[in-house]
Amino acid sequence: MATYFSKRNLQFLLHEVFDAEQLTQYEYFSDHDKETFNMVLDSVTHIADTHMFPYLKEVDRNQPELIDGQVKVHAKIKEYLKEMGDAGLIGAGFSYEHGGQQVPLLVSSCIGFILMAANNGMMYTGLSSGAAHLITSFGSEELQKTYVENMLSGKWQGTMALTEPQAGSSLSDVMTTATPQEDGTYKIRGQKIFITAGDHDAVDNIIHLLLARIDGAPKGTKGISLFVVPKYRLDGTPNDVTSTGIYHKLGQKGVPAMHLTYGEEDECIGYLVGQPHMGLPYMFQMMNDARIGVGMTGAAIATAAYYSALQYAKERPQSRRLNQKNALDSPQTPIINHPDVRRMLLFQKAVTEGALSLLLETARLFDLSHVTEGEEKENYNLLLEILTPMAKTYPSEMGLQATSQSLQTFGGYGFTEDFPVEQYYRDIRITPIYEGTTGIQAQDLLGRKMTMKGGKAAQLLFAEISKTIAEANTYDELKPYGDRMKVELKQAQEVMMTLMPHAMSDVERYLSDATLFLEMMGNIVVGWQWLKQATVATRTLLTQNPQGDELAFYEGKLHTMKYFFHYEIPKNLGLAARLKDTEVLTIVSEKELAL
Repeated sequence: MATYFSKRNLQFLLHEVFDAEQLTQYEYFSDHDKETFNMVLDSVTHIADTHMFPYLKEVDRNQPELIDGQVKVHAKIKEYLKEMGDAGLIGAGFSYEHGGQQVPLLVSSCIGFILMAANNGMMYTGLSSGAAHLITSFGSEELQKTYVENMLSGKWQGTMALTEPQAGSSLSDVMTTATPQEDGTYKIRGQKIFITAGDHDAVDNIIHLLLARIDGAPKGTKGISLFVVPKYRLDGTPNDVTSTGIYHKLGQKGVPAMHLTYGEEDECIGYLVGQPHMGLPYMFQMMNDARIGVGMTGAAIATAAYYSALQYAKERPQSRRLNQKNALDSPQTPIINHPDVRRMLLFQKAVTEGALSLLLETARLFDLSHVTEGEEKENYNLLLEILTPMAKTYPSEMGLQATSQSLQTFGGYGFTEDFPVEQYYRDIRITPIYEGTTGIQAQDLLGRKMTMKGGKAAQLLFAEISKTIAEANTYDELKPYGDRMKVELKQAQEVMMTLMPHAMSDVERYLSDATLFLEMMGNIVVGWQWLKQATVATRTLLTQNPQGDELAFYEGKLHTMKYFFHYEIPKNLGLAARLKDTEVLTIVSEKELAL
């Protein structure tokens, strides 16, 4: 079977870079050790190898269909959901109280990485766990007992129902209504669009976590509430949730994206989650979890594309080496021997392994924020907050570029259905859009996260990067790269000093190039992750003297780190120059753009 991810790299990040076992010193994770963590990865890899990767093309080419009001999906999806539920993997990160295994997110996020690398067209389980997490966090005991177990078992599907035809990302314009009933329930009426896995026949029920406005609620986001709205009530009666249509997508074709109508017959019942008018703060939990999940999806798809390109480059003969052009009698060489192909492969490796490291860093902070107290907890939360927009966007945007380079490695064959890379390219394109577009993430980073708590989050992040620099600089080979990272931090501070005067006086000016700022910061934090990986690799090479494949693995880490610093980090010079430029070029009139 072809390789779609590196188990060795995952083990390196999990155990050598982030020391997952260190989390077991906390009582919440104390039942686990390195062996149980590896068992989780082995279990999910078996499911991915058996039920997902072999059906990559088949699921893509047999799209969901809406037939007589029922959405039909590929038969393998039901098997997959049952396997995941039976193995306890949908709710692996949940507490024992809610039927989970209390696995750290540092480990459970690897579940999503392996699954999405195997087959992104079977993106169902993360939605169920995210929706169930909302119910366990904010729902009544009755709601928890009623819904969570079946959602984590794979019998019921969970969704997040936010987007409406007129609202898009502007949740303050949500118009779906909730009318109170005497029995404490609500009648729901409205429409939702782009609801991933919003209806299908691989489960017995669909449980929507839906945003709506209670009659008489305040306008804007302060008037939004969160509801559980099942497709079927507990007695099996249809709950007046109608599948109006399926959106036919560029990629992720195995997962239906639904247009749903609620209350067409005025018989759709919803159950309030938590307090009225608190829907958006509640939903932000799922959205933030989902943003990290989308980043992991981007990293996973790009990783699968990289390994596909790597295998092809090793096997595809084409021309001779540049220094042997005159030797036409010699056999053609595999294209991996051509410098430009190696450059494309190094770019893919640098992006995918750097992005995965950033995501696991974020997951580790999530875990620490949940098992610590006081100022320590606050600091971990602030680091998590500031890293989330970068952890969502860098793997999505740069993963798309890496997948494009994978397709380029194949040449003309990459543009055909003969190889999976054209599917990977289609599948990954949604990730810069999902759960808040790149532009929204950029405004979040520059507009909120860099300045929150008087800039404390940014100070904490820069301090963490500085710790890695100090450790790296103890090795002569790494000192030039640690010093370069110091320059990058100073440059980022100069950019902020240039932009800050506009933050209060002219917000449009302040945020006009926020996406460029996000790109610059993404390069910095992934450079940080590469310096961290290179430090571990250098220490291992000096102290353990690895041989054979292990020697090549660690040396490969160093070479890829150097590639990132010599090819990707220099891009920040241009980004910083633009961000410090006093002339604004994006605030132009509609007529100027049109004529």
